[in-house]
Amino acid sequence: MKIDIISVVPDLLQSPFAHSILKRARDKGLLEVNVINLRDYTTYARAQVDDYAFGGGAGMVMMMEPLVNAIESLQKTTAYDEVIYLTPDGASFNQKMANHFSLKNNLLLICGHYKGIDERVRQHFITKEISIGDYVLSGGEIAAAVLVDAIGRLIPGVLNDETSALTDSFQDNLLAPPVYTRPEEFRGWKVPDILLSGNHKLIEEWRVEQSLQRTKERRPDLLED
Repeated sequence: MKIDIISVVPDLLQSPFAHSILKRARDKGLLEVNVINLRDYTTYARAQVDDYAFGGGAGMVMMMEPLVNAIESLQKTTAYDEVIYLTPDGASFNQKMANHFSLKNNLLLICGHYKGIDERVRQHFITKEISIGDYVLSGGEIAAAVLVDAIGRLIPGVLNDETSALTDSFQDNLLAPPVYTRPEEFRGWKVPDILLSGNHKLIEEWRVEQSLQRTKERRPDLLED
């Protein structure tokens, strides 16, 4: 999979992809992540990429021309399955979306900044608009890192145990059950006997019950879908 990211501050995205699971995915050649500096595509003085909003008001707006130049330049060499704009007013990102995007070959992410991007870019170039939560960040870079992490770990071969992702929270609209590891007892706190029984059928039934109970208590909205 190839994911390209257009950013005004590309240095913000150096660390998230240089460690742990995503680093292994890149080293294995399973995931390619490229961060593109939007300022390389502007024709304005001092690498300008934003301007005042028509009609007045506080805040700056990301200009059309640099974004269009960048998108069209990248599209010459890559056929993107989706062009995604990270914005607070986009659709809420969830595990179902991550599963969907993990099956794609090429994604282009656009990190918003300031008061957002010129609406005409959204109308003519963007195919998906996504938010990672009901709050506003300084820019879309953190949101882009979240998408890449959530999507990248689902690519076959990225995780050492590929079945691990299938038991994560939000798969099947349930939260994951509680998990335990050694020691079996610590300060009198014991691991549930069922997990030590060796009866895999009963253990699986217990985990399903625990997932359902935890979801009812913490995220009942997931059961309403």
